[in-house]
Amino acid sequence: MKVTHILHILGAFLFFLGLAMLLPIGWSVYSGEGDLSALVLSLLITSATGGVLYFFFRPREKRISLTHKEGFIIVTAGWVLAAAFGSLPYLLYGIFPTFADAFFESMSGFTTTGATVITNIADIPHGILLWRSLSQWLGGMGIIVLSIAILPLLGVGGMQLYKAELPGPVKDKLRPRIAETARILWIVYVIISTVEFILLLLGGMSVFESLCHTFTTMATGGFSTSDASIAHFHSAYIDAIITIFMLIAGINFSLHYSILTGRFKTVFKNSELRFFLAVALITTIIVTLNLRLNLFGEMAKSFRYASFQVVSILTTTGYVTHDFAGWPALSKIILLLLMFVGGSAGSTGGSIKCLRILLIIKHAYKELYRLVHPHAVTTVKLGKDIVSAEIMGSIWGFFILYLSLTIVATLIMSLLGVDMMTAFSSVAATIGNVGPGFGMVGPVSTYTELPYPGKWLLSFCMLVGRLEIYTVIVLLIPEFWRK
Repeated sequence: MKVTHILHILGAFLFFLGLAMLLPIGWSVYSGEGDLSALVLSLLITSATGGVLYFFFRPREKRISLTHKEGFIIVTAGWVLAAAFGSLPYLLYGIFPTFADAFFESMSGFTTTGATVITNIADIPHGILLWRSLSQWLGGMGIIVLSIAILPLLGVGGMQLYKAELPGPVKDKLRPRIAETARILWIVYVIISTVEFILLLLGGMSVFESLCHTFTTMATGGFSTSDASIAHFHSAYIDAIITIFMLIAGINFSLHYSILTGRFKTVFKNSELRFFLAVALITTIIVTLNLRLNLFGEMAKSFRYASFQVVSILTTTGYVTHDFAGWPALSKIILLLLMFVGGSAGSTGGSIKCLRILLIIKHAYKELYRLVHPHAVTTVKLGKDIVSAEIMGSIWGFFILYLSLTIVATLIMSLLGVDMMTAFSSVAATIGNVGPGFGMVGPVSTYTELPYPGKWLLSFCMLVGRLEIYTVIVLLIPEFWRK
């Protein structure tokens, strides 16, 4: 393991992360709200640190060849460093009194979780608010490139599951090189973001509001420019536009590339896409009827709030248009369960992912079928292709680790004095990168009142959930560090 290679690459990452602060710096100059010095100093510290690491540890070889171990360290350390240096604007401006709060907010941004410890967003200058939203947009694109272009090379990640069916980078490859794949994905990401930005402007949002909400919708992040989230705008049009783009962001971005290149047939045949849309449709219908019968007197109003909130939780975005903590029990249970489903593999959504859930269901059915027909030769199929035992083992391993970490983290939160519902939902909402939960961390509340050890634990949950669990947990195994 060559530490110099790791530090060299992380240096380049930090240098460009600092340059990303130029956009909020420009807005700070325009708005003149006093956050300019904090943002400029943050850029200088981040880029200077990155520059020093990049040049000081520059290898002699022209081409760096990374091992699997080095890849795992770079991916995990990259997200931790992004959260640490991304917290500088919050600290230097004095938004948070402690590093724990600033790190929590920054980690929530880059992991596109959307959990916040800010109690009054109206007091935050626009430049820092733009950085807050931009961190989610960067994190959203980062996880797409990670899951499609990098994690498959390390042998982990949701995209490994697409060996059987996906017309994307694992089977067909968008392009033979990671750099080309990343460039294509960035182009798709920017095109869709631009369309949403224009549509939100047409809906009455200001340029600033449209930009921030475009960043956080496409990232399925959920940070808003108002404490009331999307409910602040009181607009059915805006609700509809954001619902549509949350769905788009929850779909594998390789499929968006297929649409742009005219391969519509492969998109319509994709099993995970059909499953994802079916889950969204069925749960929306159930919640709509439940709200109509128990809360609202109009079907249209019930559908508006139900469809938005179902898609928001399913895609792990976390926007809110209504206080769903006061909804009927059935609707709340459905939203809680959707926190464990998530979007598609290769999307900006988090949680377990629809493809894993689909294959687990198929595998369970196969076992039931074998009980009825013990001599039958059965296989799990995705489309027309057989899913190997190796992939199914990886899925079950991920599933068990995901639930185990949720249980352990919930128990620790309970030991810290948090009530049962808050403990469970806060863990589910952070490890699934959803954002709002129930209890003390409900849709109209923040994570401010949680104890500091709990905030550190939930920051870890965000990281583990965002990086597909294996990527982080493997670093905790003693064998990983042995030669």
